[in-house]
Amino acid sequence: MSTTTAPTLTPASPGVTDDMPVLLAVSYLRVSTREQAERGGTDEGFSIPAQREANQRKADELGARVVREFIDAGESARSADRDGLQEMLAFIAATRVQFCLVHKLDRLARNRADDVKIHEALISAGVTLVSATESIDQTPSGMLVHGIMSSIAEFYSRNLATEVTKGLTQKVAQGGTPMRAPIGYLNVRTTDEQGREVRTVEVDPERAPLIRWAFQQYATGETSVSGLLRDLTARGLLTVPTPKRPSKPLGKNTLYKLLTNPYYAGVIRYKGALYPGAHEPLIDPALFDQVQSLLRARTAKMTRHVQHAHHLKGLLHCGTCGSRMLLDFATNPRGTTYAYFVCSGRAAKKTTCTRRAVPVAVAERLVADSYASITISDQTYRDLAAKVDAAFDARMAGRDQEIADLMANRAKLESESDKLLAAHFADAIDLPTLKRHQDRIRAGLADVNRRLAEHDEHHTGGRAFLHDSLRLLTDAHHAYARSGDADRRLANQGFYTRLDITDDEQLSPRLAEPFATIIREASKHSDDGGEEPLQEHDTPTHVACSRKTLWVEVRGLEPLTLCLQSRCATNCAIPPGG
Repeated sequence: MSTTTAPTLTPASPGVTDDMPVLLAVSYLRVSTREQAERGGTDEGFSIPAQREANQRKADELGARVVREFIDAGESARSADRDGLQEMLAFIAATRVQFCLVHKLDRLARNRADDVKIHEALISAGVTLVSATESIDQTPSGMLVHGIMSSIAEFYSRNLATEVTKGLTQKVAQGGTPMRAPIGYLNVRTTDEQGREVRTVEVDPERAPLIRWAFQQYATGETSVSGLLRDLTARGLLTVPTPKRPSKPLGKNTLYKLLTNPYYAGVIRYKGALYPGAHEPLIDPALFDQVQSLLRARTAKMTRHVQHAHHLKGLLHCGTCGSRMLLDFATNPRGTTYAYFVCSGRAAKKTTCTRRAVPVAVAERLVADSYASITISDQTYRDLAAKVDAAFDARMAGRDQEIADLMANRAKLESESDKLLAAHFADAIDLPTLKRHQDRIRAGLADVNRRLAEHDEHHTGGRAFLHDSLRLLTDAHHAYARSGDADRRLANQGFYTRLDITDDEQLSPRLAEPFATIIREASKHSDDGGEEPLQEHDTPTHVACSRKTLWVEVRGLEPLTLCLQSRCATNCAIPPGG
């Protein structure tokens, strides 16, 4: 949308002599859409010059000179909040002119209330509104024509809006895209065999692979929206250029909206309702749902950045008072910096704790040695794995009917959703009713899918999770020794809920589930020959412990042979930024 003004005076109209009083006029020109303003590849299209010529002819007939021209290019007349119009009203309030020239009344307003306000502003400024193509003036008959034409313009505008809405609703009902396609797609105009213009959406071969990669990368859980934005910008993702806006990198809010747009999964969100689209999806619905879950989780719990990184930071606690141990640094007179873990309770004087600082190297050795006590033999692994299989088989027996009922309920809800869409397209139900029922069905489907996923997770996923957890313990000590700092931090978060260092510099670890249960069972197995059954829980949710997400998403629960094979040696003296 653009607004321009022509500040120069036009030549005097024919027949006007120097001794005659000069009548002054302003000319107002408007087109509704940007397409009209740019049609033909020119700056003004075709309509603006045509309106200008008609207004100039009318000025010549009136013996008036156009002193200022105001243009609203790509502005709707349904609202009076237009830059060119408001500038014109301010100009005539401050400058004495006799006429306001428009091509037609609907160029000025297509809203009866706005027409009245604009006309009152013109009258109060002593300006006569003149249409270049319609017979209106200040006589009673002219005012009647003015009122009729204004009402017709308002009717036309409202009727056009209704017809456009109906057309867009029908388009989305057929899977079409009733709006500008998001980045990753291109709005394309083609011609069918009968020469008719067809507007469709095609995958953008340049940007679509980057959009697909963005969803896949975020779904790994290893990046944030800000980090993903940096990666996409580095890979060259730019917006689609327009005649008025060049290509530019995405902003963070734009990327967030992109990641939450179901269009990429083949679903069109229109006026709050969801419709199946006919366009080619860039990702599958499962990947889209996974990204939404991560976005919701990270919105609820933001991670703050730390100044000094260490793989034990935030995990150690004082065995005397229970306070968290903080990473601290001390520098001797020779400039050598030493790293220690100190009791935060003592440092902040919140407790009466007197425990001494623990050198980082000592804490690292204690934690590394703790993995030797939780490593199990291959035979113990095989015996406990067999018990896991037996426990899961017994737990899942008799649940086939429950799964069948859930599947039938899902099919029923999906069928109801299809019928509702068909009823809406047939104008049997309105949009608010459709949205209300869609929300209900969506909630029902989410519950069914969640329960089905739990069945699969607790059986297939839970079984595999425990097998992988057992396998981790067969090589825990050596794997930890071989890994780097980042992998050690992941291991500590997965295996332990808390690591206490006692006054005598001994480690008192608290194992996380399922490792605590596995080690108890392994201890029983070694004590009594393995006759003790694997401990049963009241609910299978105990199997999928709270640490599962970390290990599955980051490592896939593969044996901890971890990618960093060279160990980073650490002694007492380390740089402050280590």
